[in-house]
Amino acid sequence: MDNYIFITGATSGFGEAIARIFAKHNWNLILTGRREERLEKLKNDLKASSNYIHTLCFDVRNEKDVIHAISSLPVEVKQNIRILINNAGLALGRDSIENGVSSDWDQMIDTNVKGLLYVSKAVIPFLIQAKSGHIVNISSIAGKEVYALGNVYCASKHAVDALSKSMRIELLPHNIKVTNIAPGAADTEFSLVRFKGNAETADATYKGFEPLIAQDIADAVFFACTTPKHVCINDLVIMPTAQANATTFVKR
Repeated sequence: MDNYIFITGATSGFGEAIARIFAKHNWNLILTGRREERLEKLKNDLKASSNYIHTLCFDVRNEKDVIHAISSLPVEVKQNIRILINNAGLALGRDSIENGVSSDWDQMIDTNVKGLLYVSKAVIPFLIQAKSGHIVNISSIAGKEVYALGNVYCASKHAVDALSKSMRIELLPHNIKVTNIAPGAADTEFSLVRFKGNAETADATYKGFEPLIAQDIADAVFFACTTPKHVCINDLVIMPTAQANATTFVKR
């Protein structure tokens, strides 16, 4: 049976672009997300390219739902998962800690950290059983550096960075690769979500320079996942040409 790639947060941005590039190369897809109508639309868009597409609608923050959804997959599908893309994540708000909204903190930590853990815990046993596989964790430059008013988001992505390093060590004896990818400024739904639907503020984030787009990250993920068996890209930071680090840009 052909191999499968399992993608969280596949309904937009990086996740959708990753699904499209792997479908283009005839991979079987397991697409997950919270928005069922978007999952079905993506499935319909890609069904001509991929032999098998299975959608699972759940929120990674709910461990019971994660376990139930993954358990519902046919045994022969679970046993042939070879790539896990931990992409589901978000930022909410830009506030100093004393002005922070605790519900925003909960959602970021529950999604970016605990959600990644719940999905990984459920999928890793199939990779171990196969003695082969690859996990790609989508982090952020915020997982390498901190910036003002990004406190909890930065903390959550630093956790992703640390978990990626831990996974790499722990899964090394099982022949499982782990790659951490840390994008800089990327024009996806990220800022629209962070600023809670304020399109004007979100759009202003990318004015004056050319940001990354979702396809740029998808290309990098595909490259990392198709290196020779003896090669593992542990860590990859990807920036727009106009960005040097988390806070240094040239805007014209």
